[in-house]
Amino acid sequence: MTETFNYESSGLEDTERLAAWLAGMVQPGTVIGLDGDLGAGKTAFSQCFARALGVSGVVNSPTFTIIKEYEGRLPLYHMDVYRLSLEEADELGLDDYFYGDGVCLVEWSSLITELLPQEHLHIHLEHRGDSARLITLTGQGDITDGWCRDLKQNGVR
Repeated sequence: MTETFNYESSGLEDTERLAAWLAGMVQPGTVIGLDGDLGAGKTAFSQCFARALGVSGVVNSPTFTIIKEYEGRLPLYHMDVYRLSLEEADELGLDDYFYGDGVCLVEWSSLITELLPQEHLHIHLEHRGDSARLITLTGQGDITDGWCRDLKQNGVR
């Protein structure tokens, strides 16, 4: 069963809380897909997540480099596949990242759904005016379904 959790963020502080909760849950091999319109907050979410994972320094969108690597509690592989075709993405050898020792954040992940591991978390960000966002988390597999169930029952702590 696929579990979904809707999170209303009224601003960056709320988004940071959710990102920190998720950063506390991830393990090596965790893949998180991020989708939403331009300006919906994918990179801002990634920055919050990276800070919570212990990454120091500037985290920005890997739009032109495609993959940026950072060190934190776990290695963080921040990807932006917006400019890639499915075939180009497949040729990059993303499995080495997806099944490696770090955590992958994949912006525009819906463009490469076929390449994502069966177990991953999908996050859709929707702009709701000013700094408000609706952040929808959908589990894809037992582990991430469990995270969504936990969030439904207990909220972000």
